[in-house]
Amino acid sequence: MVTLPDVRAWALALPRTEEHLIRDYVKFRVGRIVYATVSPDETVLGFGFPREERAALIAAEPGKFFLERMSDQRYHWIDARMPALSPAEAREFITDAWRMVVPKRVAAGITAVELPVRRAGVRPPAGRG
Repeated sequence: MVTLPDVRAWALALPRTEEHLIRDYVKFRVGRIVYATVSPDETVLGFGFPREERAALIAAEPGKFFLERMSDQRYHWIDARMPALSPAEAREFITDAWRMVVPKRVAAGITAVELPVRRAGVRPPAGRG
């Protein structure tokens, strides 16, 4: 099962990521663009995902993936039930969502496997990313 501390550690290990609390949702963003969010009850992970692939993923695993708000259909977004995600799967989705919002030169060469795991609240040294 994936937890908020897991998501926080993976997201904050990505260059340029900031964490914000907005209407009780924990959101991870680069600049003004949110690429991942955790619901207030910590059961739903929302993340950037290609809109054209979303319907197929939801159809393939409706018990795991869904759209919490129908208004999100216009965005490149999908939601997942956190208890149904494996840690490796969630980390890959978060990394891919981050890649959608950073410049290509920042994302170049970064993979989920290569990212350092760091404790929540510990920022990387200045100059990284």
